[in-house]
Amino acid sequence: MLDPKELERYARHIVLREVGGPGQTKLKAARVLVVGAGGLGAPVLLYLAAAGAGTLGVVDDDDVSLSNLQRQVIFVTDDIGRSKVERAGDAVKGLNPHVNVETHHMRLTAANARALIARYDIVADGSDNFATRYLVSDACYFARKPLVTAAVGTFDGSLTSIRAHETRADGTRNPTYRCLFPEPPPPGTVPACAEAGILGALPGVLGSLMALEVIREIVGFGEGLVGRLLMIDAQSMRFETLSYAWDPNNPLSGNKPTITDLSGSY
Repeated sequence: MLDPKELERYARHIVLREVGGPGQTKLKAARVLVVGAGGLGAPVLLYLAAAGAGTLGVVDDDDVSLSNLQRQVIFVTDDIGRSKVERAGDAVKGLNPHVNVETHHMRLTAANARALIARYDIVADGSDNFATRYLVSDACYFARKPLVTAAVGTFDGSLTSIRAHETRADGTRNPTYRCLFPEPPPPGTVPACAEAGILGALPGVLGSLMALEVIREIVGFGEGLVGRLLMIDAQSMRFETLSYAWDPNNPLSGNKPTITDLSGSY
């Protein structure tokens, strides 16, 4: 149930026919794990907190640095040198005291990913490296959890939702992350953010869209991004959507899977 303060706080949601009281109650009951408290994770956490997501978990092993502040808007200058998850948790509580925060100051690994993800209803992956993205997507498949995942480059970004553990109404399987990207690019072919740079506002756009997609997945309205990849070109300001489908040859959920647990290298 929503108390009087919550009814006032979420009034602009509650008057929406697509959300209403029942949708807001679903948000309050939801447990969301945000992977990464960086450029993508920052707006995800803030907008999900503002929206009234009941429990937000955040996992990151990094500390705040001065160069983060160009795009990681959940932090302030006085946070430099402090744990990202702790400072992000404080920001969330400051924005909305009705939200419960669970901080995990650690690196997500094959040994701990599945157990951590199993504690939540949905995962929003804003990690900044391919190894973690593949680990999170595989762990979500085995834990049977929906995933909203995004990535950003210097002037481009992409976003999709994955429910690879489910089938569609017509009986066809939903695609996995590995149906879209069968394997990561060779090491060194994609420069890191520190080397290539990144337009500061771009992660804010993608992170906000991630939060919107998580909210839609929880409340259950609109056409989700399962089987669709949203691509953004910030130089030409173009938004395009690419459809993709289950690949029977993918190594995770294909007809002859070769990945049966998280024991592989990530």
